[in-house]
Amino acid sequence: MIDINARIGVALSRIREERPLIHHITNSVVMNDTANVTLHLGALPVMAWAAEEVAEMVDQADALLLNLGTPTPSRVDSMLIAGRRANERSIPVVFDPVGAGATTLRIESSLRLLDQLDVAVLRGNEGEIAALSAVWGLSEASPAPRARWVRGVESVVDTGHPAALARAMACKTGATVAITGPRDVVSDGHRVVHIDNGHLLLTAITGTGGMATTAVAVFAAVEDDLVVAAAGGLAAFAVAAEQAAPKAEGPASFKVALFDQIYSLTPERLVDSARITFAEPSDGR
Repeated sequence: MIDINARIGVALSRIREERPLIHHITNSVVMNDTANVTLHLGALPVMAWAAEEVAEMVDQADALLLNLGTPTPSRVDSMLIAGRRANERSIPVVFDPVGAGATTLRIESSLRLLDQLDVAVLRGNEGEIAALSAVWGLSEASPAPRARWVRGVESVVDTGHPAALARAMACKTGATVAITGPRDVVSDGHRVVHIDNGHLLLTAITGTGGMATTAVAVFAAVEDDLVVAAAGGLAAFAVAAEQAAPKAEGPASFKVALFDQIYSLTPERLVDSARITFAEPSDGR
């Protein structure tokens, strides 16, 4: 079994040394926040979604992040152009299907991107991943097809088996799947990893899911093992949240402290604080 904590510490050191460029086609609501998370982790952010330039920008990037938070047909088309170029260059594509299941546009756009692109990491909340899973009828972990999975962009479903859901989706899509919630779960279809860091105040500010996806993309830019990359990004973000919470008086001061803690997070502190465990093969929780 690999020493995953040591690996994510090395990855954070590499991020700070190499300063990878992360190309975002992302959610207009949290664009500035995700750019800051990228920068504070040690990478470089760029936000470009015009169809006329996305392929050219991908040529300079070390990872591509696609976030469906504020979708339009033209933005989805730009995602496809950028994603195809990223696949040609063999750089990781990290996809966040924000609100999948809430509207037809979001579910159809998510399925289109997953069908036409080689997605390296799929990161969503349990409702979003369950909605996509239910379309394909993947497992008993999925809710009934007419169930409500998300309300707006928030998960309103508890399958009871997020690890089984992540594993099934990974096998179907070929992507490493990360489901975030009270306990984060990552699976490549074979291995399952749990991350038990985080803080309740993350639910009190907007865009934390998108920020977590950004952290995953930053780690994927330097770490080839996508389970390690996804766990590292989620753990780094969650550890920073834990360490920010005691300094906060409420959501606004927590957000400021969160950015400060991401910026000051050291590889040594990440290694010592990350609570990452490999699940047993029979553990479907």
